[in-house]
Amino acid sequence: MSRVSILQIVSFFIYLLYQVLILQNVVLFHTAFCFLYVAYLLVLPVETNPLALMGIGFIMGFAVDMFYDSLGLHAFACVLIMYVRNYWLNNLTPQGGYDSNDVPSLALNGVQWFMVYATPMVLLHHGVLFFTEAGGFGMFWFTLWKILTSALFTLLVILIAQFLFPSRRPR
Repeated sequence: MSRVSILQIVSFFIYLLYQVLILQNVVLFHTAFCFLYVAYLLVLPVETNPLALMGIGFIMGFAVDMFYDSLGLHAFACVLIMYVRNYWLNNLTPQGGYDSNDVPSLALNGVQWFMVYATPMVLLHHGVLFFTEAGGFGMFWFTLWKILTSALFTLLVILIAQFLFPSRRPR
């Protein structure tokens, strides 16, 4: 097993434990939830097999579901963003393309690129998660408010984490 693989596995458990032990109880104004574990999924290497991405997304989402008692909502949202991720990355390909083993991170691509990449992905995750949790569009405006505040909170925490722990190109 390579050093990069071991680092990815350790990162998986760090994000998961941080989410379920600390961030599970952090809610701002009874509407803004922080799902930092999405950052782990967003910064997986660009050339990762799409099927492996969806598998990793399912495992992460299912693990979060076990602690949140949410019956597969997180797993569904994670698999969906892992499915969409490669299509979105293809639309955002830099002029020179991606290097081998690049990770879509703030340190390698800059703040503007990272925000253009991460914002729709986080909004998609939160939208699917909260609308599925609400059981439809019956509480549309409240659910939309919950999506926007939670996405803003999550993006802020992801940016802080990216600045505090910049990811470097794997070797």
